[in-house]
Amino acid sequence: MRRIVVVGNGMVGARFADEVRRRGGARLTVVGAEAHPAYNRVLLSTVLAGGIDPAGIALPVADQVDVRCGVAAVSLRSATRTLTLADGTLLPYDDLVLATGSRAWLPPVAGVPGPGVVGFRDLDDCLAILDMARPGARIVVLGGGLLGLEAARGLAVRGVDVTVVHPARHLMERQLDAGAGAVLAEVVDKLGVRVLLGVGAVSWAAGTGLTCDDGTVIAADGLVVAAGVRAETTLASDAGVRVDRGIVVDDRLRTSLDHVHAIGDCAQHPAAPPGLVQPGWEQAAVLADLLTGADPVARYRGTRAVTRLKASGVDLTAVGDVHAEDDTVELLRLTDSRRGRYAKLALRDDRVVGGIMIGFPDAAASMIQLHDNGTPAPSDRLALLLGRALPGEATPTSDPGHLPAAAVVCRCNTVTKGSLVAAWRTGATDLAALRSATRAATGCGSCAGAVEGICAWLAATDAPAPPAPDESHERPVAAAQLRERAVRAAPAVRSEGITQHDTEGAA
Repeated sequence: MRRIVVVGNGMVGARFADEVRRRGGARLTVVGAEAHPAYNRVLLSTVLAGGIDPAGIALPVADQVDVRCGVAAVSLRSATRTLTLADGTLLPYDDLVLATGSRAWLPPVAGVPGPGVVGFRDLDDCLAILDMARPGARIVVLGGGLLGLEAARGLAVRGVDVTVVHPARHLMERQLDAGAGAVLAEVVDKLGVRVLLGVGAVSWAAGTGLTCDDGTVIAADGLVVAAGVRAETTLASDAGVRVDRGIVVDDRLRTSLDHVHAIGDCAQHPAAPPGLVQPGWEQAAVLADLLTGADPVARYRGTRAVTRLKASGVDLTAVGDVHAEDDTVELLRLTDSRRGRYAKLALRDDRVVGGIMIGFPDAAASMIQLHDNGTPAPSDRLALLLGRALPGEATPTSDPGHLPAAAVVCRCNTVTKGSLVAAWRTGATDLAALRSATRAATGCGSCAGAVEGICAWLAATDAPAPPAPDESHERPVAAAQLRERAVRAAPAVRSEGITQHDTEGAA
């Protein structure tokens, strides 16, 4: 039996192990440096906000997998196909999969790292922040990207006095334009998060606070650093693997060394957006197909990522090229700062190439559908901005019976209504069982209400119509292929709640 060793027990490494287990035909060993078993890193901000207990983000343990937590891999030798662990163990492999993820980047600020400074990258970081998060405590969050804003809002919910310091001129400059950034700043300010833009941090002193480059001193008891991540490539580069910003891979997820592969945050593929979990999960499915022989022609062709901010009181979605504004682009924009709403769509040849929605969940769902499908946009542009242009949509909680079997309910894992119905009929009759059977609601968790709505509908109606055969997931299908098939077949389900299925450094 083929021996596959996985380095990294995060969301992508654990997903790959489960994908291989479902296909069979390999003996798996997973090595993780963290002492904790695999957990859902995307939900750390929810833990921080008090929405879920730390124990509630644990990922299911895959059967028939040798998982070794709390031990780091220190070297690999491709000539002998062996991996050496920190405890001296030598693991032979036929194929090695690097899913080492990313690490928090600490900016060059005097006093960082140091007392009172915590990154926001893993569960231990989250627990350390919770120790500081007493009501009335003063905490500065360094970084106004996705992770920083999630951390800040979570702390504000707990009664902490929070200030976000961000060097750019507007928040989330990678995912938003200036107009959206300005509206977002107003929204989070009303939610109890102060924002200081266009200034850099110079020094930190425990008991004093943060000094900025404009001379401002922010009194604070703690500093949370959420200034970005860097791919964890040390093990690979020390072994001679080709490394750039990450471990360079091709469409088969192969590195420059034979029988060594990379997936997730640590991998660099030209069509994979960085810092998001969705590409890593799709890569895990493709690589599992290849290494088990389930689909020898499987290839990873890239991911159309959707950015969602998961913070209580904020509803933000961005897709594609949000900065597209050249002469070939038709721009639609609506700003309602007073109500914390902003909508922008960029269309080229009548197709959505980028867009931002703040406070318009229905329009966000339409935007995602049009962007993913590449279909022409409706001619009624105002209705499109307001989410009223696509007929036949229904939310699974309000009217699940009107959803086609191929409608995608869980976008993180491309789980359709048909898959949920099929799992229900085999005995998965509650949320926990459906999570286990289909993976629905195991990503960002935002579709949990939708899944429960379908459960209630099934219990009341017994769902007389069976799912389409190709929606039953009887054989493993590469996530990218399944997603493409499902998304082309039917309208996307509307977004529910305030969610982000992908987060910086999630994989």
